[in-house]
Amino acid sequence: MAEEGGAPVVVPPAAVPDLPNGPVSKGRTPRGARFAGAAEAPEGRSAEPSDVVARRETADTIATLMRLRAEGRTGEAHALLTEVAHWPADRFPLLAAELQHAGLRADWATLLWEAASLPADRLVAAADALVAAGRSADGEQVLRQGVARPAGEIGAAVLGLVAEGRRREVSALLDAYVRVRTPEEAARSAEPGPQTLVPLLLAAARGVSDERHWDLVHALRVAGFSA
Repeated sequence: MAEEGGAPVVVPPAAVPDLPNGPVSKGRTPRGARFAGAAEAPEGRSAEPSDVVARRETADTIATLMRLRAEGRTGEAHALLTEVAHWPADRFPLLAAELQHAGLRADWATLLWEAASLPADRLVAAADALVAAGRSADGEQVLRQGVARPAGEIGAAVLGLVAEGRRREVSALLDAYVRVRTPEEAARSAEPGPQTLVPLLLAAARGVSDERHWDLVHALRVAGFSA
């Protein structure tokens, strides 16, 4: 994900062989023989508990990642982390614990960076899962990195969450946004829908401090939005 302000651009690596088939993002179908028939459990047999599946797939993934690192296949290791970033949000605390236990702290930082590019609702879900597991610093970090995307993109994402009634996600996203970005940048994010976004931005800024609130009021007025 490119970050405003000149963050380095990661060149997508080549195709990755021999990677484990972990869970993937919503709307995609798991690949590989191990998932054949997974959509329906055989008659008379119950599906494996989700926590058992999560632990097995996490262990498989970390073993593969360690092998790739040992062989110097850094591009393929990064591609694997990019895929893992699309796993369900509730897997993130387990991934954090297991990666750090394996001595792969740098890979956990990379995984958080990749997760910051997730759609807004999934970004907030990942942050919430980390905070709920006692990893508040990681949850705050992924949100801070996630709101580094362009101002107009933030505004459009918030409008989408509002349309879906996702007030919790709206609040979390904008709280991080007005803390990290300048008032001028926050004001630009109101452009996709000022009538909806201006009150939400102001409420988030007020929750940070009176000073941030009045700075945003001024920035909105300079940008041509009534506040």
